Amino acid sequence: MSEPLRIANCSGFYGDRLSAAREMVEGGPIDFLTGDWLAELTMLILWKGYQRDASRGWAHTFLTQMEEVLGTCIDRGVKVVTNAGGLNPAGLADQVRSLSERLGLAVSVAHVEGDNLLPRIGELQNAGHSLAHLDTGQPLTDASGEVVSANAYLGGWPIVEALSGGADVVICPRITDASLVVGPAAWHHGWAPTDWDRLAGAVVAGHIIECGPQVTGGNYAFFTEVPGLEHPGFPIAEVAEDGSSVITKHPGTGGEVSVGTVTAQLLYEIAGHHYPNTDVVARFDTIAVAQQEPDRVRISATRGLPAPPEVKVCLNLLGGWRNSMTFVLTGLDIEEKAALTLRSLEEALGGSDRFAEFDAHLIRTDKADAPLNAEATAQLRVTVKDPDSDRVGRSFSGAATELVLAGYPGLHVTAPPSSGTVYGVYWPALVPAHLVVPSVVHADGRSVEVPHAANVAASKLPVAVDVSDATSPGRPPPASSSPVGPTRRMPLGTIIGARSGDKGGNANVGLWARSEAAWSWLEAFLTVGEFRMLLPEADDLEVERHAFPNLHALNFVVVGLLGEGVASSTRPDPQAKGLGEYLRSRVVAIPAGLVATDPTTDPPT
Repeated sequence: MSEPLRIANCSGFYGDRLSAAREMVEGGPIDFLTGDWLAELTMLILWKGYQRDASRGWAHTFLTQMEEVLGTCIDRGVKVVTNAGGLNPAGLADQVRSLSERLGLAVSVAHVEGDNLLPRIGELQNAGHSLAHLDTGQPLTDASGEVVSANAYLGGWPIVEALSGGADVVICPRITDASLVVGPAAWHHGWAPTDWDRLAGAVVAGHIIECGPQVTGGNYAFFTEVPGLEHPGFPIAEVAEDGSSVITKHPGTGGEVSVGTVTAQLLYEIAGHHYPNTDVVARFDTIAVAQQEPDRVRISATRGLPAPPEVKVCLNLLGGWRNSMTFVLTGLDIEEKAALTLRSLEEALGGSDRFAEFDAHLIRTDKADAPLNAEATAQLRVTVKDPDSDRVGRSFSGAATELVLAGYPGLHVTAPPSSGTVYGVYWPALVPAHLVVPSVVHADGRSVEVPHAANVAASKLPVAVDVSDATSPGRPPPASSSPVGPTRRMPLGTIIGARSGDKGGNANVGLWARSEAAWSWLEAFLTVGEFRMLLPEADDLEVERHAFPNLHALNFVVVGLLGEGVASSTRPDPQAKGLGEYLRSRVVAIPAGLVATDPTTDPPT
């Protein structure tokens, strides 16, 4: 049996801590250094850079990190796998080769291709593939705006091919985040494409460490309990031959790895019990999470189902132009001041209906009889969108600025007038897996196709039965009856943790309890109806609820809360990062006995 593989993360997004790669390489033994650079928004950012310079289209911060650690990685046999290749993996591979030559290193660099479907959009549509939006069902032909990127989410087997060819560094384009762990683990342990349970376990490990320090205490609901959070360490997944793993971090680094921090990350940006990945469907309802020792959490019992017959595609469209102006309102009559401003803008602009979208948000941060001037202020943020750049440009922002001396008392804005900016629309879709054939370009220039796992002969596949309600080793028996007795009106977050985020235009929020008794109450209390009461903005939107007894958790998906995705959303929090904390702040009736036994609270009085 092969030894567990130590896979470290050094980036959770484009812009993460630059020193993380050096910290992970120098902080202790690892076998692989990985990192995630690609979010849906990042693909649009990289496209803009690619338009300015066709040699770019990749994440330049990765190259900066490699300059610090590439020599040490080669000396210690640490292999590097990254998706920083973005829209131009061949270009980044060339940059790494140039860097290695400059540093006097012998480095074998391979890169992965085959995700870019942009040149094939017409071909796919002519063949009857509508590229329908995953949430709305709208075919791509009905969308407005130019499609500027269309990238399929590749899996881990191209990485296996690259490593089998002797690569020290593997540069990937748009692959699934978890594939950064699946590929190295499958290569090291010699897994087959039909080892569904093992692959699913690696997907879970990859999902846990993909966001870097978010699993070592970052963004953690009970952050006041976490030591050294000023500079938390990045995570490591020790993936065993059977697909189980231990999540840990280097000794002496800040933060912590606990059942709580791991559970929070498990719930991040998922939906139901089945988590589709390009190589396997991981059953999150089977995961068992246990504290092995301090800063070591074991993940086991994960079950998997065969690879999906379709592959997800991330498309970005140019939605048009947008501009925003923010008015500051102070003191008395906030509602009236906001109303006057909107009436005045309507008059100056010739009506709000001349824009494709006119959105106004009054953000009430003001306090009555505030002790400080700043605490008496609210903000009115007005955003306009339109295909015409001139319409949302200075003609809009200038009209807003002209109200400064002619509007409500105390009127001032947060920025001078400006031109509009291009915004993107995120469009998720599916295509049959057999139409996406990745290839690996090895260091010697050979190109090898790596067919998708779904192309394995059907006779070799187990039957994909939905067993999400079945008992499994990772799933405890159903929760006991909800606690009864006296209650206290307190914030939900007094005893319940939460983690939230975005999936395109959908908001996701997972909530978990830290005891069996608290879970019994949470599962009974937080129905979809109660959730809507706590989040009135979801009243007219579809809300999905999924229970995870094995994690003592619920997961809610609010479809369409974020509009057309982060680049297009007009919400103050376009990625729903604060949604979970907002829900935790809502006051509800909590059984007094649960408050008394929760480690974060004082006994009830």
